[in-house]
Parts: sequence; structure tokens; C-alpha cells
Amino acid sequence: MLTYLAGRIASAVPIVLLVAIFIFSLVNLTPGDPAVLLAGDNATPAQVEVIRERLHLDQPLPTRFVVWAGNALRLDLGESIYSNQPVTKLIAQRLEPTFVLAIATLILTVVIAVPLGVIAAWKVNTWIDRGIMAFAVLSFSVPVFVIGYLLAYVFAVQLKWLPVQGYVPLADGILATLRSVALPAMALALVFAALIARVTRASMLEVLSENHIRTARAKGLSTRRILVIHALKNAGVPVITVIGIGFATLIGGVVVTESVFNIPGIGRLTVDAITRRDYPVVQGVILFFSVLLILINIAVDMSYALFDPRVKG
Repeated sequence: MLTYLAGRIASAVPIVLLVAIFIFSLVNLTPGDPAVLLAGDNATPAQVEVIRERLHLDQPLPTRFVVWAGNALRLDLGESIYSNQPVTKLIAQRLEPTFVLAIATLILTVVIAVPLGVIAAWKVNTWIDRGIMAFAVLSFSVPVFVIGYLLAYVFAVQLKWLPVQGYVPLADGILATLRSVALPAMALALVFAALIARVTRASMLEVLSENHIRTARAKGLSTRRILVIHALKNAGVPVITVIGIGFATLIGGVVVTESVFNIPGIGRLTVDAITRRDYPVVQGVILFFSVLLILINIAVDMSYALFDPRVKG
């Protein structure tokens, strides 16, 4: 297991390097002078020169990359041009809302999608199966921001059960926090759950047709034990894989959802930084998300050992 983990981490190093080069290129290969673009049309030559020095644009390109990459390894992502605050501090301030929303969405998705996929496979070619798959197709076809607005209209405007927008920190109470992220989590979970449910159904159908399932049925084991213990565990690798892939999609969806529900997370920080052309923040956020997704993929690979004993070797 440790050898496998070391191999996965080693294989991620060149990926991180390529991502770093791409992110660095966002500013340095932008058409025109990045300092002039950042300063604006009304900036004086002195103001442009200050920005150029802050971004090290007065140095050769290889030197700038080495300096930027070295600072990034020390968790120094530079300073925001708009607020003059360290980028790492800005990201740290926005971590809680984004992670609370992502974790709530992931839990809600698994609770909804896996049982639906199992039931659909168990009741294959029945009206239950068709209904679940119709729900999955509909949920996956509707954009997440449309679902978000519909949920806000029903549960916030009409029923007044949940807040329309905003975020309540965990320090003010976990129940209040959960209420504030309930609507965006449901909006993301409905889209995410559609994908997981379809994959779970397909994987379960394949496993349910295997000989060991027929043997379990011949022994008189209960349907619940067959589905959960024997079938679902063997169908777990594809499901875990698509959950990991879907989490990457979830990160992208958070950017839109946080804007719709006015949640002060990393998604909102990204949108604001792009609008203000705050390139150090854009670079820092993209690098953060990229490294996070790489770590998630490694974690997903390691979780295969729970379902496939061959991975442990």
C-alpha cells in the first residue's frame, strides 16, 4: 500500500509542474502588457511601473517562473493587486464556506444517488427503474443555476423555510450553517446525484449477473444482504471513481452556485478576481484548485483498496 501511495504521489509531481507552468503563463503570455492591463486605461506610467515591479515583469521570463514557483512552494502566492492582502490569506478566509458546501453536497449526493442506483438495478425494467432513470436524465440536463433559482423560489420565497442567500459561519452554530448551505447543496446534489445514480445502476447490474450472486441467492440470503454486502461492495470501484471525477465537476459548479446564492467562498473570490483582473489571485486560486483535485484523485485511488484487495499489493 505504501509503495502504491508513493508511486501515485511521484506521478503527480510532473502534473503539478505542468499545471504551474500553465498558470504562470496566464499572466505572462497574455496579449499586450499585463501591467498596463492591470493598471487600467487611466493609469500613469509610474503606476504601471509599480505594478510591473510587483509582478516581477521587469525580469526575464525563466527567472520570473523560478521565483514564482519557489514562492508557491513556500505557500507564498503573492499579494492581491486590488486589496494588497496576501493571496494565501484571501484563500484561507474563503475556505470554510466552500468546503462546508462541498462536503454537504457530497454527503447529500451519496445519500440520494447510491440507494437510487441500487434500487433501479434491483427493479430493472420496471416502472421504478424507469422513473429513477427519468429523474436522473432530467436532473443532469438542467443547468445547476436554474435548479438553484427554482429551489430558492420554492423553499425561500414561497415557503420561507430557508434563507435565500448568504452564509452563516460554523462559529455561529452548525444548524444555522447547514440552513444557509441547504439550498445550494441541494442544487448541486441533484445534478451530481444523477450521474452517480446512473453509474451505480450500471455497475450493480453487471455485478448482479455474476455467478457469486446466483450462489448467494441459492443459499437463501436476504435481498438486502445480497445487494449491500455482496453486490454493492463489488460494484464500488466504478462508483468511487465517478464520485472522484464528479467532485472535480462539483468544484466548478461551486463557482456558479456561490455566485447565485451569494456565498463568500472561493468561487466568489475567483469571479471577483477575474472581474477585477487581479491576476495574482486568479493564479493562486487556480493553483489551489488544481493541487486539491490532484490530491482528491490520489485519495480516490487509495480508496480502491477498500473494494479491490489487489490494490493493497
